[in-house]
Amino acid sequence: MDTIRQFSSPEAVMQRALELARLGTGSVEPNPAVGSVIVDEDLQLIGEGYHQQYGGPHAEIQALTMAGNRARGATVYVTLEPCCHQGKTGPCSQALIQAGVKKVVIAMRDPAPHVDGGGIAELQQAGIEVEVGLLESAAQTLVRPFVKRVTQGLPWVHAKWAMTLDGKIATKTGHSQWISNERSREIVHQLRGRMDAIMVGHQTAEKDNPLLTVRPAGARTPARIIVDSQAVLSCQSKLVQSISDAPIIVIAHESAPPQNIKQLEQAGVEVLLFQSSPQTETRHPDLKQCLQELSRKEMTNILIEGGGSLLGTCFDEQLIDEVHVFIAPKIVGGKTAITPIAGQGLDLIPQFQNMAEYQIQILDSDIYVQGVLEYQ
Repeated sequence: MDTIRQFSSPEAVMQRALELARLGTGSVEPNPAVGSVIVDEDLQLIGEGYHQQYGGPHAEIQALTMAGNRARGATVYVTLEPCCHQGKTGPCSQALIQAGVKKVVIAMRDPAPHVDGGGIAELQQAGIEVEVGLLESAAQTLVRPFVKRVTQGLPWVHAKWAMTLDGKIATKTGHSQWISNERSREIVHQLRGRMDAIMVGHQTAEKDNPLLTVRPAGARTPARIIVDSQAVLSCQSKLVQSISDAPIIVIAHESAPPQNIKQLEQAGVEVLLFQSSPQTETRHPDLKQCLQELSRKEMTNILIEGGGSLLGTCFDEQLIDEVHVFIAPKIVGGKTAITPIAGQGLDLIPQFQNMAEYQIQILDSDIYVQGVLEYQ
């Protein structure tokens, strides 16, 4: 690992810890990505590490291992409050105490109920100086999917679509391959490779007959989820035929025909049944309940790839957290051509910018816009 030997300021140390933490994104979920750096009184590096794999050593343990005996009397920088419970690994708070560190600088407190200040309290009770809040905003941005799951019981929902300059995701005949260019599709596969699941509606599954796999393989193997009210997904589809490559979950309404459910389950598909949303009288599963169940399955990041009806419902119900839009320099026209966001939509143009923290990249001829949605 390329390391920095001397830091110019405490902020520079925490920036390094955040940089390390990002390396674990996609590999550590449902845990948060965490980085840690240990320095002496002159801000000289003596140890660093990050949480590399779910079930593996936490960032503080990696950094302490590198520092060895030099950790005694040193200052530890960590992007998230050290854990204080016995999980797949031991409590990091106790490891820091036993190592004899003098001070711990924490970017943000861990909001998870099993920590939530407990790690800080243990360190302070042991006589260790604790400072909280250095580069807190950057740390919060890094772990917001984890925070949403542990505080709201919902995964972080990403919405992705590719569209033409005139806002179409398919022509009036339904033809859609390919709107985006090869570079954009590479980015999509990188995005897929850090997700717990990829979700599409049943019409997208039927018309496109996709695989929804990651090529080449990423840090995670996401489950493929089809929102399919009546469980009509064909057992001859590419999805079901490739079930050995990645799990398949069908989200269906409780009114789905039992024979449809049985056929899918015999093919190895997991079928989850839900009631309708309290706001509707349709035979469509309640998507918020669906996401709550996925959160209970310890899914942290979900990528919704369409179609317009599913994305529209999620937007109407304020379930989308982050968007990834690929805009191609193509125009197809047609009043019946498909748009990315259907549903009911807003009555009025928002008087504020409802996509925040956005970034724009040029991918050869395509434009990639990524940002976080904000709701009134």
